[in-house]
Amino acid sequence: MGMPCEVNSILRLAQSQDFPNPLHLNQSYQVTKQGYRIFPLDVPIQLVDGDWLAHADVTIHQLTWHQQTTTLTFEITRIYPLPFPLK
Repeated sequence: MGMPCEVNSILRLAQSQDFPNPLHLNQSYQVTKQGYRIFPLDVPIQLVDGDWLAHADVTIHQLTWHQQTTTLTFEITRIYPLPFPLK
């Protein structure tokens, strides 16, 4: 028996998943995602919306698993002048 886990290197948040709007540089946010997920900590990764448009770089400082939910605390470290597609 194993534990299902997803490894992510991009933080993708749909508007319904608390996508920070507007984005504020150096501000911390907290979001939850369903399932157990692994993200890199303390290194910048891209923040994308539900349409795969990249808006910013974020650094995840805390990751918590509880009852098949992943809770992330992250800080926005760079905001792109214009969003750009990743797909």
